[in-house]
Amino acid sequence: MAELAVISQFVAELSAALLIKNLVLLQSFDGGSTIMKKLVENKFHVRYYRDVLAMVFAIEEINQNPDLLPNITLGFQIYDSCTSQIKAIGALLQLLSGKQFSVPGYTCRSGPMPAGLVGEILSSISVPQARILGLYRFPQISYGSVLPALSDKLQFPSFLRTLPSITLQNIALARLTGHFGWTWLGMIISDDDVGWQGGQDLKRVIEENGGCVAFIERVHLSYGRDKLLHIINMAQRHAVKVIVVHSCEVHFKNLIGFFAAQNVTDKVFVFTASFTMTLGLFPKQTWRLFNGSLGLAPHYAKIPGFEEFIAHLHPLKDPNDIFIKLLWEKVFNCKWPQSMKTESKSGVATDIISTSCSENQTFDKHDIFVFELFDLSYTYHTYLAVYAIAHALTSLMSCIPGRGPFVDGACADANDIQPWQVLHYVRAVNVSMPNGDELYFDRNGDALLAYDIFNVQIFNNDDIRLINVGSFDSQQGEEVNINTDLILWADNSQVPRSVCSEKCLPGYRKAVKEGKPVCCFECLLCSEGEVTDHGADECIKCPADQWSNEKHDQCIKKKVEFLSYEEPLGLTLAVTASLLTFVTAAVLCVFIKFGGTPIAKANNRGLSYLLLVALILCFLCSFIFIGSPRKLTCMLQQTVFGVIFTLSISAVLAKTIVVVIAFRATNPNSSARKWLGSKTPSYIIFSGSMVQVLICAVWMLTSPPFPELNFSSYTQKIIFECNEGDTIFFYCMLGYMGLLATVSFIVAFLSRNLPGSFNEAKLITFSMLVFVSVWISFIPAYLSTRGKYMVAVEVFAILCSSAGLLGCIFIPKCYIMLLRPEVNTREYLVGKTSYSSKQSTLSSKQIS
Repeated sequence: MAELAVISQFVAELSAALLIKNLVLLQSFDGGSTIMKKLVENKFHVRYYRDVLAMVFAIEEINQNPDLLPNITLGFQIYDSCTSQIKAIGALLQLLSGKQFSVPGYTCRSGPMPAGLVGEILSSISVPQARILGLYRFPQISYGSVLPALSDKLQFPSFLRTLPSITLQNIALARLTGHFGWTWLGMIISDDDVGWQGGQDLKRVIEENGGCVAFIERVHLSYGRDKLLHIINMAQRHAVKVIVVHSCEVHFKNLIGFFAAQNVTDKVFVFTASFTMTLGLFPKQTWRLFNGSLGLAPHYAKIPGFEEFIAHLHPLKDPNDIFIKLLWEKVFNCKWPQSMKTESKSGVATDIISTSCSENQTFDKHDIFVFELFDLSYTYHTYLAVYAIAHALTSLMSCIPGRGPFVDGACADANDIQPWQVLHYVRAVNVSMPNGDELYFDRNGDALLAYDIFNVQIFNNDDIRLINVGSFDSQQGEEVNINTDLILWADNSQVPRSVCSEKCLPGYRKAVKEGKPVCCFECLLCSEGEVTDHGADECIKCPADQWSNEKHDQCIKKKVEFLSYEEPLGLTLAVTASLLTFVTAAVLCVFIKFGGTPIAKANNRGLSYLLLVALILCFLCSFIFIGSPRKLTCMLQQTVFGVIFTLSISAVLAKTIVVVIAFRATNPNSSARKWLGSKTPSYIIFSGSMVQVLICAVWMLTSPPFPELNFSSYTQKIIFECNEGDTIFFYCMLGYMGLLATVSFIVAFLSRNLPGSFNEAKLITFSMLVFVSVWISFIPAYLSTRGKYMVAVEVFAILCSSAGLLGCIFIPKCYIMLLRPEVNTREYLVGKTSYSSKQSTLSSKQIS
């Protein structure tokens, strides 16, 4: 037993130290250490005492576990930071120096250094501690500090924590607010470097995920009335419904009291993991403001046996626990018999005796709820931190010389363990806890990359519950898992709305207001051909074959348009072409029937037949342009039209030239007589047509027309048309046809006054005038239209120009053949010719 006692005392001197807040003492429950106490009156909070009990419970479990530190009793010391960096550093220097009064840089203890430190819960206090402990490579395991900078092993080489950094928390919080559509948020942060840096990082992540922070206000426990009222006014002025609290509960205490005093009850608070839900810290009249709030907490699990451990607490069982009697007063609302010396007004000290509390009192199932066991988040991580040090010490003690992790396989000296040796083993901890959780640290000293999402539910009987409604695990993706059916909002209402501008209706897009955050916008109707779904930021163009409907909320198929027989325009042109074809055929029949008459024989009867047949084909080629375009019809449209029209104009030119030659060859000695005969018109027609045939042949071989869907000409419809291929050939074809027409017009115009009733130069002049006028008008009209109207313009030009030839050249002759047969005689025509010749001779004499 003596040897065991020595070992126990030895390990007690190596004890793990736990640093917590609001419990100002130094104590060891093994009965062998000095007790230091400094409690602030009426500042005892059971929530923080529970973290101490978790450490005590873990140490008792470890000491009773034969697999951890066998034959060794683990002890501990407790310090209080009082949420003060100065006091925390002072206590830390006491721990390192081994004396009640710190001696920086010196170790005045008789035994070895403590094995490690568990704490602090606040990042603002952990930072200066970690800087000092890093110099000694003294292992520090925090159960609540989440500042990202603490993961930097260059600055804080000996700092570890049993929870993730705030970087993951920011992502989780942004996903949480985004899940409920909260884009207009207020933010309250603690007035310190940790609060400001963490608040800015959180703001950036929220904005990256589509949210906006309306305001950021700092809060501190030292703030007065004016500053606290300013924060409340900011929340009211910006009309935010959701406020993110990135502060510890101590700094938030006074502010929530002002929210209650001002009757501001329509806000939903979302707490970061820095906020410990300790309702016992807040006045009871403020509890209702927490109802319906959400918060993040580091993932935790039940601690097996911990509730039974608390239930069996009693002053008689733990006489060295200086907090147990304070707990008794808190639970049973009593005072222990005690002697307190005070000074009366006269300066005389008196004793004040209270005998309310009794050691016969025991906890029942209701009293245990004062420990707020519904939320063991940081308490559980305290439990993990103690186990991490215990497993590290177990590995250190079980090291086999020659196989150790240090130089030449050396192990740590059990009689002179150095902090850096313990740190090595702590970093390598990777064990399974009794509840199944894995305990390990990554290379940054962080652990357990997961958060739980809780909902505060307060009922009329002040029954307070923190319900786990979801989780966020970075190893399973970056989306929150939430069971919204478990959430109870304040007054059992629907999910609160917190937006600067409501989502735009379908068909509208967001337009950010100048000088405002992106969450404050107005809704503008999408442009033609663009649509949006509900709440979209930008309009989306419809596919090429679709168009937006009137509401701009969906794309609909465009109507495919072409000149068809089913529509009035196409039907009218088709009927007109049919009638003109029939009329031309009738004229041809009349000419054939009266082919032996003088007027039919005049100016080459064969050319008249050929021209009439060509005109029939011109009218019929209009049908190629009407109807759905096909590959064959596209190739035939312009080529058939060009060749047939060239044939018609060549025939007209031949007729005109025959008239001129006939009158020039009246003199027997004239050289023009050799051009009289049937071969000359044939040469003219053949040579004139062959040039057009060659143009069209090259066109078809190099760049033939083809059918295509034209999406660009009209926005609301698709034009099904024939692409002309290389348009140079199209305009060459029209240009050549225009050249022939112009030559025919000039020749006919110059010969219009030649004498003789057989002369039809005047008729040809008028017909060419109509023809040229139509096609000159056609070009600008054709270029200024699109789709079926472009085709209709060309068909109309074909019909008008062909009808002009038919009407000007043949209709007057049909009139004589059918209605004036008495003048369709050779005697009448010869007599008229003689009379005209005489008049011409007389006129010549007068001119000379």
